[in-house]
Amino acid sequence: MAQEIRGSGTREIHARLLLDSYRRLTGKELLRVPDGADPAAVIEEADIIVLSHDTEQDPVLNYGNRAARALWEMDMETFVRTPSRLTAEPMEREERARFLAQVAERGYVDDYTGIRISSTGKRFYIVNATVWNLVDDYGANRGQAATFSAFTYI
Repeated sequence: MAQEIRGSGTREIHARLLLDSYRRLTGKELLRVPDGADPAAVIEEADIIVLSHDTEQDPVLNYGNRAARALWEMDMETFVRTPSRLTAEPMEREERARFLAQVAERGYVDDYTGIRISSTGKRFYIVNATVWNLVDDYGANRGQAATFSAFTYI
């Protein structure tokens, strides 16, 4: 039985949303999915961090791959109940305004750098994260996602 992603349907549907939205907005592939492979399994087992949140006023995480859950030190059940703002330390107002304006204008930002914090209080610095809008085939906003591979504990 397919694992449900909170607020997004099956893991396969969410995997397609992640991959297709990323490709449409950036013109690049998030991950290479071999012919016949399960896209959800490819994302789940990827070495890069992939996570997403929903469209609530105070967005809540609705997916994190194995690498994301390990970095934030959470199991899936805890991860998908966590408001996304709790994964980060407060940003400076000017930086936050710049960041949100870029995402709104372009649909994605591919050079975000900032400090995050795990569930146990470990702080880490992420470098060159890509944050993009999750938009389905009908143009409906389904949330936002982020990916990155470079981080340093501080």
